[in-house]
Amino acid sequence: MTRSLRISVAQAVTLGLFSALALAAPASAQSTSTTQAAAANTAVGAVDLFPTEFALPAGFQPEGIAIGPLPFAFFGSRVDGDIYRANLITGTGSVFSQGPGVGSPSLGLKVDLRGRLFVAGGTGGNARVVNAITGSILASYTFTTGATFINDVVLTGDAAWFTDSLNPFLYKVPLGRHGALPGQTAVVQVPLGGEYVQVAGFNANGIARTPDGRGLLIVQSATGLLFRVDPATGAATTVDLGGVRLNNGDGLLLSGRTLFAVQNALNRVAVVQLTAAGTAGTVTQFLTDPRFDVPTTVAESGSRLYLPNARFSTPPTPTTPYNAVAISKP
Repeated sequence: MTRSLRISVAQAVTLGLFSALALAAPASAQSTSTTQAAAANTAVGAVDLFPTEFALPAGFQPEGIAIGPLPFAFFGSRVDGDIYRANLITGTGSVFSQGPGVGSPSLGLKVDLRGRLFVAGGTGGNARVVNAITGSILASYTFTTGATFINDVVLTGDAAWFTDSLNPFLYKVPLGRHGALPGQTAVVQVPLGGEYVQVAGFNANGIARTPDGRGLLIVQSATGLLFRVDPATGAATTVDLGGVRLNNGDGLLLSGRTLFAVQNALNRVAVVQLTAAGTAGTVTQFLTDPRFDVPTTVAESGSRLYLPNARFSTPPTPTTPYNAVAISKP
């Protein structure tokens, strides 16, 4: 464990202290919302101490989610880039990092073991790295100034990789020794090639590593195709899913050899069993839940999957309610 991780853990324990005390309180002291959450947990077969629904700020318009080794989930806003941190034990939370403002969303998110949150900047054409404890900005990067949609991010051992849904590129932010953040000049634009063909509409969206860690996986929303990308060259090959397409593919989550692919407008999550190299896979089932309302991305903690409801089909207003839900992981 690095020194920076020890610091993050200590601070996070402080943040969660009152949560632990709340769990130890008598049942009569629990709020109505906690009781309702416990009932929902029973319905999905989860431990009923922990909530399965999380209210997000009104008008928040969530998109991305990230969960690290500690019981906190992070959600990004499409409106102004604010980042909301929720306690998975209590379901409570707050905006802990102010975004850049209207027109600069926070989309895909990933948190590393050093307590750093990597944030995809959507139409801003950029990304930033946020301290997951204090909310302060540690670094920011500009990828492009043209029409763009920096959509999602995945962390590998030596880099953070970002997708662009409007352009056939991946953007690599290489990490230095002990994960040191680089300067702007280190950013690498990697053209997507091989079998990947840019089409009309949204293209490269969710991104994940292959099970063997040697390649990257991206889903093309407009076609439903899943690609394996060689990170050294950008050459992409279509992952053989036996003819199944991941239509409306959005966020991806790799857990072992299982890939969870969110299909947002279809209100479901495809479960794919992959080969180690990620060159082929079998869609074994689709996860659905009546609480889904156009979920976009997915993260895991313990035996659960957590998904924010983007509610794309609901006209957004400053008072529109938003939430995230948890389901059991198969």
